[in-house]
Amino acid sequence: MGEERQSTFVMAAPDAARMADAWLCYLSDERRAPQTTRSSYARDLRQFLEFLQLHLGAAARLADLAALKPADVRAFLARRRADGVSGRSLARTLSAVRSFYRYLERAGLAQSAAVYAIRPAKRRHGLPKPVSAVKARALASAETHVGPGVEPWIGARDAAVLALLYGSGLRISEALSLDLKDVPLPQRDDMLRVTGKGGKTRLVPVLPAVRQAIATYLALCPYPLEAEGPLFVGARGGRLSPRIVELTVERLRAALGLPDSATPHALRHSFATHLLSAGGDLRTIQELLGHASLSTTQIYTEVDERHLLEVYARAHPRA
Repeated sequence: MGEERQSTFVMAAPDAARMADAWLCYLSDERRAPQTTRSSYARDLRQFLEFLQLHLGAAARLADLAALKPADVRAFLARRRADGVSGRSLARTLSAVRSFYRYLERAGLAQSAAVYAIRPAKRRHGLPKPVSAVKARALASAETHVGPGVEPWIGARDAAVLALLYGSGLRISEALSLDLKDVPLPQRDDMLRVTGKGGKTRLVPVLPAVRQAIATYLALCPYPLEAEGPLFVGARGGRLSPRIVELTVERLRAALGLPDSATPHALRHSFATHLLSAGGDLRTIQELLGHASLSTTQIYTEVDERHLLEVYARAHPRA
């Protein structure tokens, strides 16, 4: 028989560690949470259990977790805040701990009242910083990606990725998770099925220019791509890393006169903002972006309102 795999949560007592590992499996197998969410939640829970180990003087058992008081949770959050953790990170940490306690509650092992008695501090959200339509088109243009030291197929690939982000409002992770079988072909497919956060799928339109950009990249790509394999590949033929796309945009910012806020994700913001400015309704934009809640999409109305005020102030003779 093989050795038992060591728990991810060695700082907890064995019974608590087993439930924490089971919770992670639940997030993956039943909730279909993305890998990034699972990794963040696992890190947050480890920090919570490490704090309890010091706070209680011993590794936390399930009985200790069940006996937890709101004051204990406040002490944990206060310690994290004293360590310089941002309000956004604290809110996510509390969300992770609540998720774990809900799991324990369904198993009849603990109540979640203690962690729900704590309200995360309200934080002001920053407004998205979209790129202008002219600059967004420039970022997604094949001509922008031509230059000394840039292989033609890599320039075509980068242009196709950025065209998808701006033309269809995809997240960078969604674009790079596409396989060859998903590719929208010129003069054939008008829609693309995308798998977003939480494994949810949605249909997004694909502009003819975007389809053509992908076709150009495929014609130049030196690697034999397989139907079930990645659509966008790196220099060695593996699935393209988001960091490569980020570095490409960083390199182009100076050439195009763009601010530091011009990132691949800013093209998704630009997609939503420009649609709204042109008369698109929030419910449709919500569906296109794959937002679970309309309130998430409503932040773009603030961006559009700010733009309207800027135009008014600049153009009105009495402003």
